[in-house]
Amino acid sequence: VLDALLGDPRRGHPVAAFGRAAAALEARDYADSRRRGAAHTAACVLAVAVPAAVLHRRARAWPLAETAAVASAVWAVIGARSLHHEAERSVVPLASHDLRAARAILPSLCGRDPSGLDTKEITRAVIESVAENTSDAVVAPLLWGAVAGIPGLVAYRAVNTLDAMVGHRSARYLRFGWASARLDDVANWLPARVTAALTAACAPLLTGLQPGSPPAAPAAVVRIVRRDGGRHPSPNAGQCEAAFAAALGIRLGGTNVYDGVAETRHELGEGRTPDPGDIRRAILLSRAVTVSATALAVLIALARR
Repeated sequence: VLDALLGDPRRGHPVAAFGRAAAALEARDYADSRRRGAAHTAACVLAVAVPAAVLHRRARAWPLAETAAVASAVWAVIGARSLHHEAERSVVPLASHDLRAARAILPSLCGRDPSGLDTKEITRAVIESVAENTSDAVVAPLLWGAVAGIPGLVAYRAVNTLDAMVGHRSARYLRFGWASARLDDVANWLPARVTAALTAACAPLLTGLQPGSPPAAPAAVVRIVRRDGGRHPSPNAGQCEAAFAAALGIRLGGTNVYDGVAETRHELGEGRTPDPGDIRRAILLSRAVTVSATALAVLIALARR
């Protein structure tokens, strides 16, 4: 609720502070080595997970304090409103073919090079980012919080942030960022598949939003996820992107450029090429998945008690 009403804190964001601290540590301990990268990852995650575990253990003695602490931690680590806001910002320039403005917005959503992208490619990039980050920024932290409380919330966000910082296949981070990337894959394996399942369940809610397009049946979404989800380089992002492609009745995938390196990916889905109007449908679908994931997290937390 705090995230839906207020969004991310504009100043003093804990995740941003963690990122600065991790970058400062990297400046001291970087080496082109998997072992050094694993030590860096372990140090960063434990630095936030251990104090969080102590805090949560002490807060359990006072239910109101525990509620406030968990709610604050959830607010700090999830990013649903920010994700939807940034995606929404891209719709107007794309619809008016203002590529300069649309390209300026894209780096806030994903890391691919926007300089050579046209309207269709930017639209695809935005929708793929919404799909992937619905899992990374919403479903995964909620599930980890439901299972492991505050330590689960902050440890997951630390892992995901480190992956965004150093988990690249560039020359600098191919070895140093290996541990962060693999740990992020493990942490997101189940949440990505839960995201795909929730997307399939929410797909019928898009009925009537695209004239001439029949609603996607949950079974059809599951079929496409099973067929296409494993064709993506990421073991997790492909699940979410294939589910969104199927639910929206569009095709995703293609050639992406990261740091000057082109990656050609298989097509996901079997519909038409996405247009800017599909971004708003993707946002609505992501919001529906967010609500569903929140309800699921609450049920898990109650069951654990």
